[in-house]
Amino acid sequence: MAFVDFEQRGPIGVITMNRPEALNALNDQVLKDLDAVLDAAEANDEVLVLILTGAGRSYVAGADIGQMKDFTPVQAKQFGMYGNSVFLKLENFPKPVIAAVNGFALGGGCELSMACDIRLASEKAKFGQPEVGLGITPGFGGTQRLARIVGVSNAMELILTAKNINAQQAKEIGLVSHVYPPEELMDKAMELAQAIAANAQVAVRQSKAAIRRGQQTDMYTGAAYEAEAFAVCFATEDQKVALTALVNKQTVAAFKNRLIQSPKPLFRRLGAFCPHPARCLWITFFFQYSTIREAALFLSKQAR
Repeated sequence: MAFVDFEQRGPIGVITMNRPEALNALNDQVLKDLDAVLDAAEANDEVLVLILTGAGRSYVAGADIGQMKDFTPVQAKQFGMYGNSVFLKLENFPKPVIAAVNGFALGGGCELSMACDIRLASEKAKFGQPEVGLGITPGFGGTQRLARIVGVSNAMELILTAKNINAQQAKEIGLVSHVYPPEELMDKAMELAQAIAANAQVAVRQSKAAIRRGQQTDMYTGAAYEAEAFAVCFATEDQKVALTALVNKQTVAAFKNRLIQSPKPLFRRLGAFCPHPARCLWITFFFQYSTIREAALFLSKQAR
């Protein structure tokens, strides 16, 4: 994993894109390294939240032009499909991921940040999708995620003009949540990660999954997703303890992420949420074998 480093700081995992001599540009090996680091971070039960940043003065300056310039159409499609698969893994990673954008986030770098759940930026950060100025389109999800995050008009302007914007402009259009002086960026990212890690992790992960899946569907189906995620939380000790503490005007010292009953398949009548029975059956089936399974595996590990 020469080009992607991983460091664990308590419950926080810090992923650093580490190819500074090339401004952390993405090539096949960098993508493979990131793919492997994500697998290792997911398997590490001690890591609850990830921060993704870059070494040197760049977050990720884009895909490696030296590698791409001689691609055939078939090779370009294969590269794009693999990059998209890694970024989709990041986007759907079960644990929250914070992008700490320390410098250039252009092309594939902007796309990488958009696959994260929350984006923080240094005052020195630059964002953009410059591909059309190079005779190509965005290839790692830029045409899809940017419009979802900043709206179609802003996305069209950024992509079709190939212009770059600074961190404050990125904040104004909603591409990043906060902008900090460079020397404060990682500290602020750690503060945010610690705040997330302090909460009940099954609820955190179910909330992330519901938001992500809801973005891809209609309101009725999204509400059905949320109902299933809500139900999963009631199989945890944290739900019982926290709600009881609130009623008794007490505080919870720490969440235990402990299972008190096995989450059974949540087949239930979803007609109140979804007017399409076939779709609702698929939703419940999907949650039975993904979301609920993930929660059960996580909880069973914590209970050992």
